[in-house]
Amino acid sequence: MKLAIGTVQFGVKYGVANRHGKVTHDDARAIIELSRASGLNTLDTAISYGDCEQRLGEIGIGDWRVVSKLPAIPANCDDIAQWVTGGVAGSLQRLKVKSLYGVLLHCPHQLLERHGDQLYIALQRLKHSGLVHKIGISIYAPTELDAFFGHYKFDLIQAPFSILDRRLIDTGWLSRLADQGSELHVRSIFLQGLLLMKPSDRPPQFTRWSILWSQWDDWLKYSGQTPLQACLRYALSFPQIGRVIVGVDSVPQLREVLAASKGVSPQIPDDIKTSDVELLNPANWAALC
Repeated sequence: MKLAIGTVQFGVKYGVANRHGKVTHDDARAIIELSRASGLNTLDTAISYGDCEQRLGEIGIGDWRVVSKLPAIPANCDDIAQWVTGGVAGSLQRLKVKSLYGVLLHCPHQLLERHGDQLYIALQRLKHSGLVHKIGISIYAPTELDAFFGHYKFDLIQAPFSILDRRLIDTGWLSRLADQGSELHVRSIFLQGLLLMKPSDRPPQFTRWSILWSQWDDWLKYSGQTPLQACLRYALSFPQIGRVIVGVDSVPQLREVLAASKGVSPQIPDDIKTSDVELLNPANWAALC
């Protein structure tokens, strides 16, 4: 099963379409149990996701492949290796697991700074020790990869990807990562829920892309697909993608995702996409008006 569970909602309120806040402990446990029973085996989390790691550890996820992320190195950090080792050790303790499937850098640009080589060596040592199976980076745009490859080797890359966001394809990185043996996990396939919303429910700050939304809505009517089916099946259809990360708030929502993921992806018109980072990067949304 190529679906993976994103757990940011277990630790903080997240997503422009999130109307229920942080997932309750009981709901988080039920989501994990149903996911396990459905054949899913990968969880995506991060140190910066509030108390998410602690909650996952309390639920019990020792049989899962867990990918976590290190935050930015503090400016006053004197010992990079100790900071990296301590961060991963803390995650292992909170998660109550012996090793992590993957550790990613949440701020990979720090590899290009003065202590970049020290940071990479520290990650490599964790991998060689067996505490981590794969090391890599979490990126916001495929063009970030241009600066790293050739200097660093990554086992695992996490990147945004959706029907609207096809930059991995257009830049050639979807194929290049596969050719280089890097495992690819994709996130934001619903664009934080924007792609699943009814036209009347989309926040007004996104109206500047009204032509794009109209094309999307018209195609959905033509194809007979629900937004959930189209987004899931499209991402799952690419053999170069190892895992498709989805966040869910409840068991009923998870059941919908599991049902919608089964089926063949229809052909998506080439013009239903954009490279506009104002829309594709949620970090820019607060400035929209």
